[in-house]
Amino acid sequence: MRRAGLFILIAILFPAVALASAWTVLAFFYRLPMPETGRIAAAALFGLFGLATLIALFTRRWRVVGVFAVVFAGVLIWWSSITPPRDVTFVPEDARQVTGRIEGDRLTLTDTRNFTWRSQTDFTESWETRSYDLSKLRTVDLFMSYWAGPEMAHTIVSFGFEGGERIAWSIEARYRVGGTYSPIAGAFKTDTLIVIAADERDLIGLRTNVRGEDVHLYRLNVSPDDARIFLAGYVEDANALAAKPQFYNSITTNCTTAIVRILRLVGASVPTDWRLLVNGYLPGYLYDQKRVDTKLPLAELIERSRISDRAKAFGLGPGFSEEIRHGVPDPNT
Repeated sequence: MRRAGLFILIAILFPAVALASAWTVLAFFYRLPMPETGRIAAAALFGLFGLATLIALFTRRWRVVGVFAVVFAGVLIWWSSITPPRDVTFVPEDARQVTGRIEGDRLTLTDTRNFTWRSQTDFTESWETRSYDLSKLRTVDLFMSYWAGPEMAHTIVSFGFEGGERIAWSIEARYRVGGTYSPIAGAFKTDTLIVIAADERDLIGLRTNVRGEDVHLYRLNVSPDDARIFLAGYVEDANALAAKPQFYNSITTNCTTAIVRILRLVGASVPTDWRLLVNGYLPGYLYDQKRVDTKLPLAELIERSRISDRAKAFGLGPGFSEEIRHGVPDPNT
C-alpha cells in the first residue's frame, strides 16, 4: 500500500513540476526585466532546476521538491506583481481606447476609429464621436478573419441599425510601436488589451483589402433585445479598460473568450466547447447552437460566408457594408 501511495504521489507531482517548470522558463524568457542574454540564462537555469526536481521525485529527495515549491511560490508572487504599463507609445491604430455612454435609448461613443487605409503603412487617421439610437438596433453579425491557417481566426462583432448604420467591435492585443504579435509571447503579459469600435470599412477592410486575410461573415440569429444587452457588454468592457488597463492573453483573454464572457455576463447560454478555444472552428459550434443559418449544409454556409474577394473587387468606398453582405445567408429572413 505504501508503494502504491508513493506511485500515485509521483504520478501527480511529475506533471505538476514539469508544467510549472515549462511555464516559468517561458515567463522568465519573456518578462524578466533584463537584457535577452540574461533572460535566456535565467530561463535555462530554472529549466535545469526543474529537471533536477523531476529526478529528485524518483530518488525520493523530498527536500529538493520542497525547495522547488517554495521557489515557484516566489515566482507566482513576482508574476502577480507585474501590472500593465501606462507610459507606452502605441501604434496609431491602437492609440485610443473607445469609451461609451448609454442614456436611455441613446448610445454615444467617443474615439470611434474610422481610418482610411491605402496600405498597412499608408493611412489617414480619423477618430470620431458617434451616436446611435438603440431602439433601432436590429442585427448582429460575426466576422472571422483567418490569418494563420484554418485553426485560428480573429473574431469581430458588428451591430446593425435600422437605416443601414453599423458599428464593428474588436477585442485584441494593443501593440506598442515596434511590437509584433506572437501567440506564445501573448500568453505572458507582453501586450495589453484593447476594445476597438470602428467603421466596417476600417476594421473589416483593413483585413480584406490591405492585409489580404481570408475573412468570413456570418449573420447571427440574435433578437434585438439580446443584441442591445450584448452591445452594452462591449461598452462596459471598453469603459473598464479605459479606467484600468488589462493584459491580453492569447489563451485566456482574447477576442473569442472575451465575447463568451460578455455573453455569459448578460445571461446568454454559451455551452463550453473546445471550438471556443480553437476558434477557427467556431462556425460549426454556432451551427450546432442554431445561431447561424442552418437551412444550408455547414460546408456550403462556410463557403458562402467568404467575403474577401468581393470586398477587394468593390474597394473601400461607400456601400462597402452592403456589398460584402450580398449572398451571405441570413437566418433572420
